[in-house]
Amino acid sequence: MKTFQITSPATGEKIVDVPEQGQAELDAAVARATEAQRAWASRTSYDREKVIRGATVYVRTQAEVIGLLMAQEQGKPLKQSVSEVTGACDILDYYAAEGLRIEGYSNPTEATNLRSWVSYQPVGVCGLITPWNYPIALLAWKLGPMLAAGCAGVVKPTPITPLSPKAFCEALITGGIPAGVIEVVTGSEPELGAALVAHPGVKKIAMTGSTATGKAILAACAPQLKKVSLELGGNCPAIVCGDADIDLAAKVIAYKAFRNMGQSCSSVNRVYAHESVSEALAAKLVLEAQKLTLGDPVTEPSCDLGPFTTKETREKVEAHVGDAVAKGAVLLWGGKRPEGEKFAQGFYYLPTVLRKVPGNARCLHEETFGPVTALAAPFSDIDDALARANDTEYGLAAYVFGRDYATVTKLAEGLEAGTVCVNNGAVNTAYGPYEGWGDSGFGVELGRRAIFEYLKTKHVKVQL
Repeated sequence: MKTFQITSPATGEKIVDVPEQGQAELDAAVARATEAQRAWASRTSYDREKVIRGATVYVRTQAEVIGLLMAQEQGKPLKQSVSEVTGACDILDYYAAEGLRIEGYSNPTEATNLRSWVSYQPVGVCGLITPWNYPIALLAWKLGPMLAAGCAGVVKPTPITPLSPKAFCEALITGGIPAGVIEVVTGSEPELGAALVAHPGVKKIAMTGSTATGKAILAACAPQLKKVSLELGGNCPAIVCGDADIDLAAKVIAYKAFRNMGQSCSSVNRVYAHESVSEALAAKLVLEAQKLTLGDPVTEPSCDLGPFTTKETREKVEAHVGDAVAKGAVLLWGGKRPEGEKFAQGFYYLPTVLRKVPGNARCLHEETFGPVTALAAPFSDIDDALARANDTEYGLAAYVFGRDYATVTKLAEGLEAGTVCVNNGAVNTAYGPYEGWGDSGFGVELGRRAIFEYLKTKHVKVQL
């Protein structure tokens, strides 16, 4: 069988060759999942909960091994990679419990001899297409409700980081998930993903990725009217009011902008600060950036930042920063590759702080996907800040910092985003629904409602 190569973003060295699978392997995987799904769906939710929880117990014993694969292929520091594995297990456990709460209901009817009730059934075999920035966490967002709902699935990880999600799935199976309930196919060509989306045996597609890819998937699913859920790109704003706790705002914004090299859809892309605090906030953001350590994700497991996952991502960030500076933005920190021999072979870049970014800069309108905080021109009027924050086709997440309840409530309700965090950056929590508005998504992940993305509704009406 043909293979494709996985290389380290930190060193450029080859890690391993991975099988290049195609239509035949996909057909076989869908067939196995279809057979397994019937038996999995027939089990009670209580039984499935026990099986899932038993599987995650085992996966946690393998977190170091799986995390090492992630650190090697994705570039996330080992300590963070291991945490991602255990956090993914928490998500699966959450949905295992939610499977017990798939509650139907009965309806009053128009006649005494009629009965009406509503129940929910598994949608069938699912196709899960996952990205490289959080290769296991974002897989768990899909696997969790899929498994709890009684569905089986075929996982197609990105060819950039296939090793850790494949190992995660294999560990779940070793831990007790029945064979065939989770299948994995790997390939470097886009045709494999397109074939999964179009496969008549696949009844639902869940994908995290770019907006352009999401729109293409939605169009491809239309002829078969498949269920689809998409978590897509963002261009997330942060509004910092004049009465905000500036130390807190700086810490949260820096965390959300720099963590994982800014390779997150919910990263803070744009900052709108009140004119009374803009300068102080910029200075504190520089201090936060200066604290961060860059290093090899494997040999320096507790460093704050590793390399970008791909060369193309670094090049895009460099283009965004260069564009902003050329148009008049002030570079306060970073904006270049780190010096030193240990950074020479990897896709490293310094966390970057820009101030006075003009309104026509690319980073204020496009998703940068890198460790850049772009402070736009300060505001004096809260309505102006809100209008500028909403000046985007994206609507994934937004952030507000302030103490006045009336003001932060106005902003939280007025921001055109599916998630708004006030005085914190905890965007993704199991209990909180994560729905992208506009170009940021279709359907919902996380929260109790997400399990219904993997269920079909059935109404039964009986005349006695």
